[in-house]
Amino acid sequence: MNIIELIPQFGGLVYTIVAFVVALSVIVAVHEYGHYIVGRWSGIHADVFSLGFGPVLWSRKDRRGTRWQIAALPFGGYVKFRGDANAASGKDGETMAEIYRTNPDDLRHTMHGAPLWARSATVAAGPVFNFIMSIVVFTGVFMVQGVAREPLTVGELHTLPAAGIELSAGDEIVAIGGVDVPTTDNGTTWGAIIETLPQAEVLDYRVRRDGQEMTVSGPYPFPAYVNRVMPRSAAADIDLRPGDVIVAVDGASIHAFDQLKQAVEASNGRALLLDVWRDGKTLQFTLAPRSTDEPTADGGFATQWRIGIVGGMAFDPATETAGPVAALLGGLSQTWSIITGSLSGLWHMVTGAISTCNISGPIGIAETSGAMASQGAQSFISFIAVLSTAVGLLNLFPVPALDGGHLMFYAYEAVAGKPPSDGVVRVLMAIGLTMILSLMVFALANDLLC
Repeated sequence: MNIIELIPQFGGLVYTIVAFVVALSVIVAVHEYGHYIVGRWSGIHADVFSLGFGPVLWSRKDRRGTRWQIAALPFGGYVKFRGDANAASGKDGETMAEIYRTNPDDLRHTMHGAPLWARSATVAAGPVFNFIMSIVVFTGVFMVQGVAREPLTVGELHTLPAAGIELSAGDEIVAIGGVDVPTTDNGTTWGAIIETLPQAEVLDYRVRRDGQEMTVSGPYPFPAYVNRVMPRSAAADIDLRPGDVIVAVDGASIHAFDQLKQAVEASNGRALLLDVWRDGKTLQFTLAPRSTDEPTADGGFATQWRIGIVGGMAFDPATETAGPVAALLGGLSQTWSIITGSLSGLWHMVTGAISTCNISGPIGIAETSGAMASQGAQSFISFIAVLSTAVGLLNLFPVPALDGGHLMFYAYEAVAGKPPSDGVVRVLMAIGLTMILSLMVFALANDLLC
């Protein structure tokens, strides 16, 4: 075996691991900081804030007596509050018995001795901070990206194989192929427009340029252009890249993304021969579409054949700055959409409506982290926000050993007037840990077998 040939693969593996560790560390830090800061506001003292597990690489103690540390295994973290067991965090801090014996008044500053409201707020803060992080990130993305200017204006034309294009940046588009372009106030959608457009490589555009209206030639607005390649997809496996244009399927020329979609869906998983235009050259690739469970408008799921690319317009629309309110609403909507979509997907997996292969484990998440990082900072940051929402949601499930499990115990205490017995808690915690470990093993098997 040639060692030199392995260097790019090794480099890609390192890149993937680094991206995964960075993504996970950011999410864990935000989650645990939520526990820490709300605990502090609630009067509960933290002995240790650790990013990672195992041997301590760096640490310092602040003026409040909290030890901040980075440990060698960067796959999680924890906050050890005063009076907690020392199993995970060495010898820092005192046990509840020691606190009660030396200074009973300090019990209020422990997790176990704090009022129910303080404990509940501290536990819930971790997932809530994950959601807040996602909302902030998505809000920032909307503000950076902006919103499409109206009327629709050409920002930057993509490089396409079509010749004789006269459309240029700054053109305000009035109509394409004789069909008026949609605006937000006329009730027309792009879907309705696409159905009426001829699927030709070049169309007539009526545009407003420098205050004058004219007709120019331009590309089909939605060509089979690769805007993004999904990680762990058939397209990723054959190295399709953003900027590629698929010009033929099995020898039949195509000019529209819809034509590609129809060919893929009709393949029933059969391998397709793609002619791909890249940097002025035509390359050929063979790939087999894969079945994918996709959410539908009514909240259900439908199984479709997909190759794993996201299309885009022939040009980037010019944008204008989104106002803070509009951006915040977009961030809230995006986060809520992830939450509802995740819950719907989980329900459909439990009922057998869709495949359990939709659950990814650490390998799948690591591969996706690397792929998103390779597509640029914005894609990677957005992925971290998506993952942060998923982590926050998972931690709210009423499973003992998760934050949701602790909140379930506190709810029982609020109703019954006393906490559940230590014996019951130990049994439920053991069951919860078994469920979590089983899920981890199942997800890892999915990564290897699906």
